[in-house]
Amino acid sequence: MLSLDTALLLLRLVIGLLFIGHGTQKLFGWFGGHGLEGTTAFFEKLEVYPPRMWAWIAALGETLGGLGLVVGLLTPVAGAAIIGVMLMAIAKVHWQHGLWVSNNGMEYTLMNLVVAGVLGLTGPGAYSLDALLNLNYPMPLTFVAAVVAAIVGVLVALVSNNFVEEPEAETQS
Repeated sequence: MLSLDTALLLLRLVIGLLFIGHGTQKLFGWFGGHGLEGTTAFFEKLEVYPPRMWAWIAALGETLGGLGLVVGLLTPVAGAAIIGVMLMAIAKVHWQHGLWVSNNGMEYTLMNLVVAGVLGLTGPGAYSLDALLNLNYPMPLTFVAAVVAAIVGVLVALVSNNFVEEPEAETQS
C-alpha cells in the first residue's frame, strides 16, 4: 500500500510540474505558449487592467505556486497562489460556458483549484522542504489568510476595468 507521504509527493509533483509548465507558457512562451506579450494581450481582451501587471501575477502565481508544490515549500501559500489564478480563470473565461470542459467550462479549472486547496490544507507530507526545514505553519490560519489574500487580488482584478478612463471623444468644431 502507498503511504500518505508518497501519495502527497506524487500529487504535488504532477500538479506542480503542470503548473510550472502552464506558468512558463505565459512567462516565456515555452511549451507552445504565447509568452508575456501574448498573455498581456489576452488580459487586455478580458478587460483586466493593467493587463501587463496581471499577466505577470498570473504567470508568477502558476510558476511559483507550481514550484512550491513540487519541492513542498511554503505549501499553504503555493496552494493559495494556484487557487487565485484558477478563480480568475473561472470568473473571466470559463464561468459563462458552464461546468463541462467540452464547452470550455470550468470543470478542469475547478479540479485544479480543489487539488491545490487540498494540498494547501493538508501540507506537503514528509518528502518536502517544509518537512526538511521543519517549517510549521499555524494551520489552517496560514492557508486561510493566503486564500483570502488571493481572493482579494481576484476581486481587485475583476473590478479593475471600472477604474480605466475611457478616452474622451473629440468634438468636431
